[in-house]
Amino acid sequence: MRTSSDSENPKQCDFKIGQRVHWAGDYRRIGTVKYVGQVEGYSGIWIGVEWDNCDGKHDGSVNGVRYFNAQFPKSASFARPHNLSTGVSLLQALNIRYRTSSTKEELDEMYVLSASHKRVNVQLVGTDKIEDILGRFEELPGASLSYLGVSSSGDPNEISKTLPNLKELDLTGNLLSEWQDIDAICSGLPALTALNLTNNRMSNDVARISHLRNLRLLVLNNVSIIWSRVEVLKDSLQAIQELHLMGNKIREITPTSSKIVQGFCSLRVLNLEDNYIADWGEILKLSQLKCLEQLHLNKNNIERIWYPATDEVSYKPFQNLRCLLIGGNKIEDLASIDALNSYPALADIRCSENPATDPNRGGIGRFALIARLAKVKILNGSEITPRERKESEIRYVRQVMSKPHQNLEEIKKLHPRFSELKAFHGIEDERPSNGPAGPQKMASGLITVTLKCIGPSICEKAPITKKLPATTTVGKLKTLCLSFFKLKFFKPRLYLQEEGSPLHMLLDDDMASLNDAGVCNQSTILVDEEY
Repeated sequence: MRTSSDSENPKQCDFKIGQRVHWAGDYRRIGTVKYVGQVEGYSGIWIGVEWDNCDGKHDGSVNGVRYFNAQFPKSASFARPHNLSTGVSLLQALNIRYRTSSTKEELDEMYVLSASHKRVNVQLVGTDKIEDILGRFEELPGASLSYLGVSSSGDPNEISKTLPNLKELDLTGNLLSEWQDIDAICSGLPALTALNLTNNRMSNDVARISHLRNLRLLVLNNVSIIWSRVEVLKDSLQAIQELHLMGNKIREITPTSSKIVQGFCSLRVLNLEDNYIADWGEILKLSQLKCLEQLHLNKNNIERIWYPATDEVSYKPFQNLRCLLIGGNKIEDLASIDALNSYPALADIRCSENPATDPNRGGIGRFALIARLAKVKILNGSEITPRERKESEIRYVRQVMSKPHQNLEEIKKLHPRFSELKAFHGIEDERPSNGPAGPQKMASGLITVTLKCIGPSICEKAPITKKLPATTTVGKLKTLCLSFFKLKFFKPRLYLQEEGSPLHMLLDDDMASLNDAGVCNQSTILVDEEY
């Protein structure tokens, strides 16, 4: 394998292995230098680069000679030094963004971060006004320098003189890799409270970092950081309230001095979405962060959730956790959903896109989730009204009661809140009647259902409301729909519309009764056509 030391004139080139670069003229085509030297059959010095977006031509091997190993078959290529840029300093990027002629796309990217970490575009109208505002950097409260090739801090003293009041800085998608540069930037910005480093490939050397103590918001999404490095940074993040660590392939939470994570005394929001965490035991290592209110765990690999037994821990975990996002995981058992009731402050939960909560994969629908989760006020981003909770709980109890006879212990195991809800809503067991069936008995088993056509060829038909026996099967209702709406040569597909949910539950078991399918009084059923 040919190595970089094979270069005959290494002084001809300022590039070094591991350096971050971008294609000259294209700030978004970013890569890492993997080779510096000659390539057989070609003259001069070549730079071997592995591109972040895999936009290359090979894997580091050309004409049978391997120069370096790339991660993917076509993520690498060779380039002449003049076609690559090693980047600019922070203040150089500031001048590029705010003091040169900007394209519409660049102007669209000029924004500051609001208090809720949302982008607020900066509107600059008129040449004079632009020159006036941008000529006074010392008054600038926030700056977006995303994708400008920032690779170094520059002189912290010059930064401090130029931007003394800067509070919010977005450095997304640059060439920064050394934490010492981040430390230098923060030392020159004493007013800085919010910093976004998304899509910068940071090194593992986080030692001797001391100037992050004023940051309240730090975004480290897709920066290749693991939790052990976060632990090292912890002492310098004394004021941090919001920490984002999305997309870092984190598998474990590894505290340095004990079994659980300590410190982070002001941390309210922790975002660990889109990582590789599979064991809830790893999450419980975060459970003594006393100020933690929001924990984002969407798109991990979590399979099961539990509440630790009293003999396992000497403290109450997640005492102040109000919001938990666990959508897009691999949770299959309803016991995991029930376990969430044990966390005392949880009121906002997202659990969609899990096998246990996806009706299209055999999971339960919104009404059953509401009934099982006693304290939740917001489910999957939608507020639960008192009326929806009441109707969901009654519907849930009646659905459990309609199932084949189960003993009380089995019901308690499968439906922990059943007895509580049954008593709370005053629902009595059905009693067999010795008298003949008559209109009164039939009426007591009727439910009112609204049928609404949504199929392209039938959507103009007005909705109708019918009283039907709760024992009517889904297959029978499909046949009735053909009669109710006078449809011919039509194969209906039925969905149960759930209040507050953008997704509707497909009624695909023709043998199931309406009661078993979760249809209750005042339900709305959508009639679509099967293709």
